[in-house]
Amino acid sequence: MKYLAAYLLLNAGGKANPAAEDIKSLLSAVGIESEEERVSSLISALAEKDVAELIAEGKEKMSSVPTGGAVAAAAGGAGAAATDAPAEEAKEEEKEESDDDMGFGLFD
Repeated sequence: MKYLAAYLLLNAGGKANPAAEDIKSLLSAVGIESEEERVSSLISALAEKDVAELIAEGKEKMSSVPTGGAVAAAAGGAGAAATDAPAEEAKEEEKEESDDDMGFGLFD
């Protein structure tokens, strides 16, 4: 992730296709050691590709992934009423325990 983040940061800074040395110098500037193999694999994977197009493709792929939010929201509404009572009971028990200091004060 740090290599991709460095690549994207350099791209946002104006370098259309950052070189391996650019990524290495950016990472070393913030005290991160870079691995030559990972940097070169990233450069070869992203060579001659437009970052904006890659991000658009990624967004499109992510939009097709089901998140399950609608199902969880429908089920959560029905179960919420049933779980409220035990939660309130637990809060009351915690208050009772925290009030009991056994007669000792911190500076007595």
